Amino acid sequence: MAEVTPYLVYEDAAAAMDFLSKAFGFREVARSRAPEDGRVWHAEMELDGGRIFLGQPGADYRNPRHLGGVTVAVHVYVDDVDAHFARAKAAGAEITAELEDRDFGDRRYHASDPEGHRWMFATRVGEPAQSWLETLAT
Repeated sequence: MAEVTPYLVYEDAAAAMDFLSKAFGFREVARSRAPEDGRVWHAEMELDGGRIFLGQPGADYRNPRHLGGVTVAVHVYVDDVDAHFARAKAAGAEITAELEDRDFGDRRYHASDPEGHRWMFATRVGEPAQSWLETLAT
Protein backbone atom coordinates (compact mmCIF):
# COMPACT_ATOMS: atom_id res chain seq x y z
CA MET A 1 0.00 0.00 0.00
CA ALA A 2 1.31 3.43 -0.93
CA GLU A 3 0.66 6.48 1.19
CA VAL A 4 1.08 9.90 -0.40
CA THR A 5 1.69 12.82 1.94
CA PRO A 6 2.02 16.32 0.49
CA TYR A 7 4.77 18.54 1.88
CA LEU A 8 3.74 22.19 1.67
CA VAL A 9 6.27 25.01 1.88
CA TYR A 10 5.39 28.12 3.87
CA GLU A 11 7.34 31.28 4.58
CA ASP A 12 5.64 31.44 8.00
CA ALA A 13 4.85 27.84 8.92
CA ALA A 14 3.66 28.71 12.45
CA ALA A 15 1.05 31.13 11.05
CA ALA A 16 0.08 28.57 8.40
CA MET A 17 -0.51 25.96 11.09
CA ASP A 18 -2.79 28.34 12.96
CA PHE A 19 -4.76 29.05 9.78
CA LEU A 20 -5.02 25.40 8.73
CA SER A 21 -6.33 24.53 12.17
CA LYS A 22 -8.85 27.37 12.37
CA ALA A 23 -10.12 27.36 8.77
CA PHE A 24 -9.81 23.74 7.68
CA GLY A 25 -9.87 21.78 10.95
CA PHE A 26 -6.38 20.30 10.83
CA ARG A 27 -4.81 19.21 14.14
CA GLU A 28 -1.12 19.56 14.92
CA VAL A 29 0.68 16.23 15.29
CA ALA A 30 4.34 17.31 15.35
CA ARG A 31 6.41 20.48 15.19
CA SER A 32 10.19 20.70 14.89
CA ARG A 33 12.12 23.96 15.01
CA ALA A 34 15.46 24.80 13.41
CA PRO A 35 18.11 25.16 16.13
CA GLU A 36 19.75 28.21 14.51
CA ASP A 37 16.71 30.48 14.21
CA GLY A 38 13.65 28.75 15.70
CA ARG A 39 11.66 28.61 12.45
CA VAL A 40 9.31 25.66 12.00
CA TRP A 41 11.36 23.64 9.53
CA HIS A 42 9.09 20.58 9.71
CA ALA A 43 5.58 19.99 11.04
CA GLU A 44 2.82 17.46 10.60
CA MET A 45 -0.93 18.04 10.75
CA GLU A 46 -3.85 15.62 10.56
CA LEU A 47 -7.46 15.79 9.41
CA ASP A 48 -9.64 12.69 9.88
CA GLY A 49 -6.69 10.33 9.53
CA GLY A 50 -5.06 12.09 6.57
CA ARG A 51 -1.78 13.91 7.06
CA ILE A 52 0.14 16.77 5.55
CA PHE A 53 3.72 17.80 6.17
CA LEU A 54 4.72 21.44 6.08
CA GLY A 55 7.49 23.77 7.03
CA GLN A 56 10.00 26.45 6.22
CA PRO A 57 12.76 24.15 4.99
CA GLY A 58 15.18 26.77 3.72
CA ALA A 59 16.01 29.42 1.15
CA ASP A 60 15.76 27.10 -1.89
CA TYR A 61 12.00 26.65 -1.41
CA ARG A 62 9.25 29.12 -2.40
CA ASN A 63 5.53 29.10 -1.72
CA PRO A 64 2.96 29.63 -4.53
CA ARG A 65 2.16 33.23 -3.51
CA HIS A 66 5.86 34.09 -3.75
CA LEU A 67 6.11 32.45 -7.19
CA GLY A 68 2.99 34.22 -8.42
CA GLY A 69 0.77 31.25 -9.23
CA VAL A 70 -0.73 27.98 -8.12
CA THR A 71 1.90 25.23 -7.97
CA VAL A 72 -0.24 22.34 -6.72
CA ALA A 73 -3.75 21.59 -5.47
CA VAL A 74 -4.43 19.34 -2.51
CA HIS A 75 -7.73 17.42 -2.78
CA VAL A 76 -9.27 16.32 0.53
CA TYR A 77 -12.42 14.26 1.08
CA VAL A 78 -14.32 15.24 4.23
CA ASP A 79 -17.50 13.83 5.76
CA ASP A 80 -19.56 17.03 5.48
CA VAL A 81 -18.28 19.47 2.87
CA ASP A 82 -21.11 21.95 3.54
CA ALA A 83 -20.08 22.31 7.19
CA HIS A 84 -16.42 22.42 6.16
CA PHE A 85 -17.15 25.18 3.64
CA ALA A 86 -19.00 27.23 6.28
CA ARG A 87 -16.07 26.85 8.70
CA ALA A 88 -13.49 27.86 6.10
CA LYS A 89 -15.53 30.86 4.97
CA ALA A 90 -16.13 32.03 8.56
CA ALA A 91 -12.38 31.78 9.23
CA GLY A 92 -11.63 34.06 6.27
CA ALA A 93 -10.31 31.49 3.82
CA GLU A 94 -10.10 32.79 0.26
CA ILE A 95 -12.78 30.84 -1.59
CA THR A 96 -11.64 30.38 -5.19
CA ALA A 97 -14.54 28.18 -6.37
CA GLU A 98 -17.91 28.08 -4.64
CA LEU A 99 -19.47 24.93 -3.25
CA GLU A 100 -21.25 22.98 -5.99
CA ASP A 101 -22.20 19.49 -7.13
CA ARG A 102 -19.89 18.31 -9.89
CA ASP A 103 -20.52 15.90 -12.80
CA PHE A 104 -17.97 13.46 -11.43
CA GLY A 105 -20.03 12.76 -8.29
CA ASP A 106 -18.47 15.15 -5.78
CA ARG A 107 -19.83 18.18 -3.96
CA ARG A 108 -16.74 20.38 -3.81
CA TYR A 109 -15.27 23.85 -3.25
CA HIS A 110 -11.82 25.35 -3.69
CA ALA A 111 -9.95 27.64 -1.30
CA SER A 112 -6.49 29.15 -1.05
CA ASP A 113 -4.56 29.55 2.15
CA PRO A 114 -2.75 32.83 2.94
CA GLU A 115 0.44 31.68 1.18
CA GLY A 116 -1.31 30.57 -2.01
CA HIS A 117 -1.63 26.80 -1.67
CA ARG A 118 -4.82 25.64 -3.40
CA TRP A 119 -7.13 23.32 -1.47
CA MET A 120 -10.11 21.37 -2.80
CA PHE A 121 -12.49 19.91 -0.22
CA ALA A 122 -15.20 17.48 -1.29
CA THR A 123 -17.77 14.91 -0.22
CA ARG A 124 -18.80 12.10 -2.56
CA VAL A 125 -22.55 12.63 -3.16
CA GLY A 126 -23.27 10.39 -6.14
CA GLU A 127 -21.99 8.51 -9.12
CA PRO A 128 -20.20 10.22 -12.01
CA ALA A 129 -22.55 11.42 -14.75
CA GLN A 130 -22.39 9.44 -18.01
CA SER A 131 -21.35 12.59 -19.91
CA TRP A 132 -18.36 13.01 -17.60
CA LEU A 133 -17.36 9.34 -17.95
CA GLU A 134 -17.46 9.70 -21.73
CA THR A 135 -14.91 12.56 -21.55
CA LEU A 136 -12.48 10.17 -19.86
CA ALA A 137 -12.73 7.70 -22.74
CA THR A 138 -11.66 10.24 -25.36
